[in-house]
Amino acid sequence: MATAQAGNNAVKRAATNPMLELLERLGYAVRGALYAVMGLLALRVVFSVAGGQTTDLTGSLVALISNPFGKLTLIVAAIGLGAYSLWGFVRAIYDPLHRGSDASGYMARLGFLTSALSYAAIVIFALQLLMGSGASAADGTQKTIASVLTHPAGGPLTILIGLVAIGVGLGQFLESYRATFAKDLKGAEMSDSTRTLAIRLGRFGMFARGVIFVVIGWFVVQAGIHNDPTQAQGFGGAFAFLLAQPFGRVLLGVIALGFVALGLHSFACARWIRLMGSAA
Repeated sequence: MATAQAGNNAVKRAATNPMLELLERLGYAVRGALYAVMGLLALRVVFSVAGGQTTDLTGSLVALISNPFGKLTLIVAAIGLGAYSLWGFVRAIYDPLHRGSDASGYMARLGFLTSALSYAAIVIFALQLLMGSGASAADGTQKTIASVLTHPAGGPLTILIGLVAIGVGLGQFLESYRATFAKDLKGAEMSDSTRTLAIRLGRFGMFARGVIFVVIGWFVVQAGIHNDPTQAQGFGGAFAFLLAQPFGRVLLGVIALGFVALGLHSFACARWIRLMGSAA
């Protein structure tokens, strides 16, 4: 028991290391850049500008490093996202943001864990790019669902995954309404106008992300029902689906702006989020 407690204390001390916290803030900035790029690329589709595309976070990363300093940008992104992924595990396990141990608290912490795993996968993708392994930025949702559907219970499992994604989307709507994330900001260090703007950006961004998760979940459910992985769609496919609807350009434009807003909110978090050493 004493050994376990000592281990926990050592982890907590490591998590409050100033250098690690600086890298976690870098992670928020990189995350913000990826969401902003995703939204801006979708806006280029809305306005029929060359180079526009609907993509996911890995596609945004590829777009972000398409510059003369691409390798350096990729290294910085991998370091930042690695630290951000680690922060996700810390939030899930030690609850420094005080989400609590009731049902809603555990759901929030499960979300932090899922985020940590998702960004760890992006870090792996970035490392593959650095090693020149020919990693593809194609949306991996269909590949993942195809793998699930090979199992005997693949259909029900796929439906469950889709329902979870829909649940995540609905949770984003709730978070957009409640703005629980506002208490994670160092309000005392922000002006009232800056704090209000950061919260509004977060609300708009989370609403937009909620729409995309609901669409993704619906497609994954259909893939499970029909045992057809080609019906599953990720972020890029969800954006394209919105574009194909009546008033699709307006609809996609609003959601794309929401992703840009989510990116700007993440930039604000890079400066003012409470981390392990500053959570109270």
